[in-house]
Amino acid sequence: MPAHTRFDNPTTAELVSTDSLTGLGNRQRFFKKLSLYIEAGPRRLSPFAVLIFNIDGFKPIADLFGREAGDTVLAQIALRLHSAVDDNALVCRVGGDEFAVLHPSISTEESVREEAELLLELVSAPYDIGRRNIRVSCSVGAAVYDNQDDSPEAFFAKAESALYTAKRQGCGSVIVHNKEMDETIRRLTRLEQALRSAVSEGQVEPHFQPIVELRSGKLIGFECLARWTDRDLGSVPPSVFIPLAEERGIIGPLTQLLLKKACLAAREWPREMFLSFNLSPTQLIDSHTTMLVLSTIADTHFDPRRLEIEITETGMMSDPASAKEIVSQLRDVGIRISLDDFGTGQSSLGRLREFPFDKLKIDRSFVSALLDDRPSEHIVKAILSLCDGLHLDVVAEGIETQQQAAKLKAMGCRGGQGYYFGKAADHNLTLARVRRTLSSEKKGVAHHSMRLAS
Repeated sequence: MPAHTRFDNPTTAELVSTDSLTGLGNRQRFFKKLSLYIEAGPRRLSPFAVLIFNIDGFKPIADLFGREAGDTVLAQIALRLHSAVDDNALVCRVGGDEFAVLHPSISTEESVREEAELLLELVSAPYDIGRRNIRVSCSVGAAVYDNQDDSPEAFFAKAESALYTAKRQGCGSVIVHNKEMDETIRRLTRLEQALRSAVSEGQVEPHFQPIVELRSGKLIGFECLARWTDRDLGSVPPSVFIPLAEERGIIGPLTQLLLKKACLAAREWPREMFLSFNLSPTQLIDSHTTMLVLSTIADTHFDPRRLEIEITETGMMSDPASAKEIVSQLRDVGIRISLDDFGTGQSSLGRLREFPFDKLKIDRSFVSALLDDRPSEHIVKAILSLCDGLHLDVVAEGIETQQQAAKLKAMGCRGGQGYYFGKAADHNLTLARVRRTLSSEKKGVAHHSMRLAS
């Protein structure tokens, strides 16, 4: 192991700062060395860089092949990185599936990118785990030390920010921090702190978009959508704060807050109307997700049979075993499961057989092109036929015109959702809509009865 090559007779201090699995230094040793480099300041003879390697999708590897196989991969990655860098560089394991390299003599973005790509190619080669060979990919975030005012934590945060960006770009990406990213870091930090405060103070609100039965036009349920307006930042789009909540570990408390508010609101609707609620992809690999959902509906006394949980193909694919277990646990108590954005992900049709779904939602990209694009029309027809054969409910998303609604109805689509039927609204406006709908239905029944009597 790498550490054994350095320490024939390790001291107590060295043992405390050593990762027991890989023999590399741990996070404590890394920051101690980083602090020494920064404190040296002008006396330091050369610039330096930090590179962070994060294994893409490591948990599924351990789940599929076993913990021992996962440990073997981690140990081999450690050995490859340690063997590949020069003697003055420091390689440490700073997280469960994360390694950091403190590399001297790197002074430009170009040189650190070249080094990252070389190391990335090295760690991407196959790994021997007994009778199998497997491959892994890593995302890399890096930064070159060029600001004498940065503390060790602030400098490391720059590399971490680059890593977050690399993870968003996809597996195997390399991002090197640059000066233009500093403002992004400051903005995201402000946004993160504001979001944490908003969640703790209950300031993120659920809005509800109607879902209708296309054949009759009857209102049958609502999808919960998160909305956040900050007193200083103004209205913050979900496309901004939801990914941030996922990255910074806020998604659990945010989900609990929204689900609780949504369940309390839905209790005031007629019992035949359902509540549809989205789970983040990151929550489908979190063993606490089932308890979070079940405890929330228990606390609010909401009937689980009126709740639909929406998951995406992307979320389902990141860790199929974990996702399947969570889906099964939720369905056991009567919660229905809906596969959102169907047709846009990377899962195979075999997943529909493996996962116990109750409903598919046709992605808006197919609906928007339905009237003008023959391939989109055929895809929608195929999805509807598939749902009919598998006895699945189906809802088309993104319906914006009467013509789209009529076309889908003629094609046999059962449910619809989109601006044509109404935008998402807060609890009070949603409740007013429900009451108007009930009043109209009662008047319609009374009028029909009078016609029969005459």
